[in-house]
Amino acid sequence: GYTYSRYRFAGRKSSLMVFLIVQMVPTMSALTAFYVMGLLANGLDSFWFLTLIYIGGGIPMNTWLMKGYFDTVPIDLDESAKLDGAGHFRIFWQIVLPLVKPMVAVQALWAFMGPFGEFLLARFLLRSQERLTVAVGLQTFINDARNQRVALFAAGAILIAVPIAALFFFLQKYFVSGLTSGGTKG
Repeated sequence: GYTYSRYRFAGRKSSLMVFLIVQMVPTMSALTAFYVMGLLANGLDSFWFLTLIYIGGGIPMNTWLMKGYFDTVPIDLDESAKLDGAGHFRIFWQIVLPLVKPMVAVQALWAFMGPFGEFLLARFLLRSQERLTVAVGLQTFINDARNQRVALFAAGAILIAVPIAALFFFLQKYFVSGLTSGGTKG
């Protein structure tokens, strides 16, 4: 996102358009392609393959969101730092990154929450009972005709919410910290 926001290079607009178009393709339309890739890469019933799909699927949206957020940070800060002798990495790490911490925190939370609630890919690519994700496991648990214990299902749903809530409370300080930091010394 930072590179797309701050630098002009060949293929910049084209690659941003590719990211935009990839976002428009629903996950369901790619299920067969994911299955064939998993079959060829011996990735079916593998957490690693599912994780790679989650990461790859998040890149286009995250790039657009970060580019938009970096665009809100004044370029004057970069130029002032360059005049003071700062290099590209120092400008990014010490000036710009502290200002975009809220969006980084939001994306970290979304990246963590996504697999907890995602059902379709996990159900389609994971086969063995011991490898099912929590969402698929809970759905399997409640749909089992012999096992209609709603209280246990509710307890499982709360257990899903606990790590997400813990991460939210940990990241909460970053949601507003970037509004005042980075542009000043100290």
